[in-house]
Amino acid sequence: MPKKVIYTAITHASGGRDGAARSSDGRLDVKLGRPGASEVGTNPEQLFAAGWSACFISSMEVAARARNVTLPANRAVDAEVDLFLDDGAYSLQARLDVSLPGMDLATAQALVAAGHEICPYSKATRGNIDVTVRLVEPGS
Repeated sequence: MPKKVIYTAITHASGGRDGAARSSDGRLDVKLGRPGASEVGTNPEQLFAAGWSACFISSMEVAARARNVTLPANRAVDAEVDLFLDDGAYSLQARLDVSLPGMDLATAQALVAAGHEICPYSKATRGNIDVTVRLVEPGS
């Protein structure tokens, strides 16, 4: 089946990690800052983690619909994205903790696995960075 573009995000960033970024539609307009800096502003790793978390939840929703399963209303994904130096080169690694409270274990595990296969962020990082995806209990 030929590729069909569903949506194109258009952003403009200036000033690097000490700058700003905005989307063409004006919905995103953020000041950027370095990780751990005291100045106001988010950093690219936080934006990536937020986008991945939201996309992962939506991917599990797709998988759940295909299986005629209802996800819990309080489903959540906590993402941690590490920026690190390894032999002088910057890299990323990530952990996704998925909470599907009240679901039976086998169904929850299947939906997490399917979500990781479907999610475009997971696909983009697969084989490129270390990623750990875990099913966790809420509040753990």
